[in-house]
Amino acid sequence: MPSDLLRPIRGGTVLSMAVYPEKAAPGRPLTTAQVGTEGLEGDRRKKRPVHLVGRENDPDSTRANFFLDVSDVDLQRLVGEEVHVGRVVLRFTEVPKNCPGVYADVVRAGVVNVGDALS
Repeated sequence: MPSDLLRPIRGGTVLSMAVYPEKAAPGRPLTTAQVGTEGLEGDRRKKRPVHLVGRENDPDSTRANFFLDVSDVDLQRLVGEEVHVGRVVLRFTEVPKNCPGVYADVVRAGVVNVGDALS
């Protein structure tokens, strides 16, 4: 992949995080998240381990795990790539059909904190 496509995500940060222990219940905000191969600890198990969205989304109305200081378009350009978020490595796998952002699998488990950089 050309390096100019990776440029938008460099310098981005984690603005906020949340888990959704119950399907219809509100999310629970986090400042630190333990991320395993199945997703964030405390999150209900879904079809995909992690859902990430860009800064144009509202955390109160979007049920994503990570809200990032980059755009959804920039995230979607990285489908198929591995991205470091804190100490975690995610592989962006697909663009959701009915919601913003991207889905990701966990390549390397670890801890993510609000304010951690993307690279």
